[in-house]
Amino acid sequence: MKKISRRNFLKLFGGGALATSAALAGCGGKNGGISGSEDDYKNQVEPPIGKMSYRENPKTKEKVSLLGYGMMRLPTIPYKEGGQQKEKIDQEMVNKLVDYAIEHGVNYFDTSPAYCQGMSEASTGIALHKHPREKYFVATKLSNFNPETWSKQASIEMYHNSMKELQVDYIDYYLLHAIGGGGMDNLRQRYLDNGILDFLLQEREAGRIRNLGFSYHGDIEVFDYLLEHHDKYKWDFVQVELNYLDWDYANEINDSNTDANYLYAELQKRGIPAVIMEPLLGGRLAKLPQFLATRLKQRDSEKSIASWAFRYAGSPEGVLTVLSGMTYMEHLKDNLLSYCPLVPVTEEDKNFLYEVAKEIVGVNNIPCNDCKYCMPCPYGIDIPAIFVHYNKCKNEGRLPVENMAEEYVKRRREYLIGLDRAVPRMRQANHCIGCGQCEPHCPQNIRIPRELHKIDEFVENLRRNPVLFKGDEQQPNEND
Repeated sequence: MKKISRRNFLKLFGGGALATSAALAGCGGKNGGISGSEDDYKNQVEPPIGKMSYRENPKTKEKVSLLGYGMMRLPTIPYKEGGQQKEKIDQEMVNKLVDYAIEHGVNYFDTSPAYCQGMSEASTGIALHKHPREKYFVATKLSNFNPETWSKQASIEMYHNSMKELQVDYIDYYLLHAIGGGGMDNLRQRYLDNGILDFLLQEREAGRIRNLGFSYHGDIEVFDYLLEHHDKYKWDFVQVELNYLDWDYANEINDSNTDANYLYAELQKRGIPAVIMEPLLGGRLAKLPQFLATRLKQRDSEKSIASWAFRYAGSPEGVLTVLSGMTYMEHLKDNLLSYCPLVPVTEEDKNFLYEVAKEIVGVNNIPCNDCKYCMPCPYGIDIPAIFVHYNKCKNEGRLPVENMAEEYVKRRREYLIGLDRAVPRMRQANHCIGCGQCEPHCPQNIRIPRELHKIDEFVENLRRNPVLFKGDEQQPNEND
């Protein structure tokens, strides 16, 4: 098994910008995780042990926990190096989270060579290694995004390195990562023309891969092609985005994304289990606009906002497991309460959630999931943090959009101060040159430079207009 150095790994994923970025892209920091309302956790009860709901893998007959642990938003701690403030994975906390999850029945752990700047697999391996191998299933991916990794040799090296980092001699669930981004040409270059898919099929035959699948983002032609050739590839599972918003409105909120009802139906036709990602859309369905959160609480005051999305995602019988990137213990406990055991949503519940989905579409947020696949930006822009701040203010009804009201001055000040606290000036939207390097990596198909330029124009207008309009007379804001 050929080893790959950390330096060479970072080189394969895109050079110095990735190696020197202060934040661990995809991990939990001040913007990481899936936190909903703090009120959801104030009186949080302990989830029961021995009550986890499981689904059977039709191929292996193994029982897979309905809650899967996504290892892409791991907790971090700050440190200084060379006078610079940086972050690293908090391994002690990761160990505690994994121990607690396993104690409560979670046995599916999903990672990737690309998560947390290449640190997620190693951290996951450390946390899992002290547990008996039969206690968990590990899923990871061939994340050969960079053209330098498209050769068969480089891809095989990445595959072997995953086993080394995870401290395993076989992988339970192995995925072609982010199929659909870049269309059919990208699929051919990454997996077909180089022979790497044939290699992975041989590894499955040899037992070093127990289940082979792919995660889908974007171009439906690629999804359809791989399913049309199911007789040849015999996919053991497919990972798709499914939640009560994407079920019918994925195309409306994400341009070219395909609605989840189509993806799920196509898998069901072929008897392929679905692994679910983004049940909360990166936390967006846990941080609803206040008027929608109130509606959910009025329907059931005992359930968290997030639990509605998790119960919805876990209810279809063709779902094998639902992944959640849980940065903090309260998130893990809340999700365990949703699945220990699962109380499936009723048809009435579904119709209620679809009405909520219609309202969400009307809010027209930037559909950013804070996954950080767009990072690092070669010009240092903190793309997800900019979008998160904008969406948060919009959801809470605090955007300074009406300068005919006295509230404008207060909201303007709050927005600008909040932006400067969340995103350093040198990392804000005005530094975007529109190179487009980020855009192909976005699983939500956001036109990132376009949205950054719109936010930049919005912010510049706020900075230039610190005034309160009273009739035709402009009054300067004395407190600005």
